[in-house]
Amino acid sequence: MKKTLSFLLALVMVLGLCACGASNAPAATQAPAATEAPATVETEAPAEEPAAAVDTKILYEADDSMLNTYTVIAVNPDAPFTDADGNAVSDVAVNTAGADALIHWLLSQTALDMAADFGMEDYGEHLFYVKDDAPVYDGEIAAATEETKTIRLSTTTSVKDSGLLDYLLPVFQSEYGYEVEVQSAGTGKAIAAAKYGNADLILVHSKSQETSFVEEGFARVVDGFEAERVSFIYNYFVLCGPSADPAGAAACATVKDAFAAIAEGKFVFISRGDGSGTHTKELSLWPEDLGITAEAESFADYTEWYTSANAGMGACLVMAEQMGGYILTDKATFLTFVANNGQIA
Repeated sequence: MKKTLSFLLALVMVLGLCACGASNAPAATQAPAATEAPATVETEAPAEEPAAAVDTKILYEADDSMLNTYTVIAVNPDAPFTDADGNAVSDVAVNTAGADALIHWLLSQTALDMAADFGMEDYGEHLFYVKDDAPVYDGEIAAATEETKTIRLSTTTSVKDSGLLDYLLPVFQSEYGYEVEVQSAGTGKAIAAAKYGNADLILVHSKSQETSFVEEGFARVVDGFEAERVSFIYNYFVLCGPSADPAGAAACATVKDAFAAIAEGKFVFISRGDGSGTHTKELSLWPEDLGITAEAESFADYTEWYTSANAGMGACLVMAEQMGGYILTDKATFLTFVANNGQIA
C-alpha cells in the first residue's frame, strides 16, 4: 500500500512539472497578444499616367490673320494649258459635267451640313465651319454616265490629311455613281496640276493664287453660281510647337509677335516650303525686316533654325514633333495628327 501511494505521489509531481514547462514555452509558439499591431498589408503604388504620344501643342490660334478659307473652282476646258516646261498642250479633256456635279453637291445643304459636323464625334469640336455667305445649291445634280463618271480633283493636303474628303466623297460617289480621283499636294502644286490639264476642278486655300488662276483664264463659272471662285468652308491656321514653348509664343499679344519671338531666339521652325496655302500664310507672318520669302536665298542665313521642308502638312508635323520645333498648320490636320498619336493616316 505504501508503495502504491509513493508511486501516485511521484506521478503527480511529474505531471505538475510538465504543466509548468508548458506555461513557460517561448513566446514565438504562443498566439499573439490582442494588443499587437495588425500585420502590414502591402498596397500597389498608383499607376503613373502614360506620357502623351505627341508633345507638340497648339500655342496660338484664332487670330484674325489666321483665317483659312477653302474655295472650289472648275477648270476651263479652253484654258491655255501648258506642260511643266511652259510648252502649250492641246487636246486636254476636261470632265466639265463631272466637275459641275461635284461642285453642285459640295454646295448642297447635305454636304455643307456634313462638313460642319465633321470632327465633332471624334474630337468634340468642329474641324471646319461653313461660311455665313456660302452659296447653297438646291438644283438637280446630274448622275454619272460612262463618259462622265471619273472626276479628277486636285486639292490641298489639308482636306485630305484631315480626313474631310474621306468623309464626304463616299456619300457623293454612292449616290450619284461617280469615281473621284484625288490628287493632293500644296495649293501651288494643286493649281499647277490643273494648269497642266490634269484636273477637272480644284479645292484649295490661297486667295492670291486662286485669283491668278482665274485671271489667267484657267477657271470657269459653274451654272448656279455667280463667279469662278466659290468659297464655302473655313477653319483657322494654328501656331504649334513644343509644350515647353521656349520662345514664349503662347504669351505673345499677336501671332506676328510670336513669329518675331521665334526668329529672335532662333528656335527651330519647320516651313512647308512648297508654295502651299499654309506656306503662303506663314510667309506673311514673319517680320518684314527678315526678308523671308519663298526663295531659298531669302533664308540662307537662317538655316540653323529655319527648315524649308518642301513637303506636305502631315510630313512637316512629324518633323516638328521629332525636332521639337514650331510650325504653322491648319487646325484640322493637327487634331487628326494628335488623334493618330503623331501619325498621318
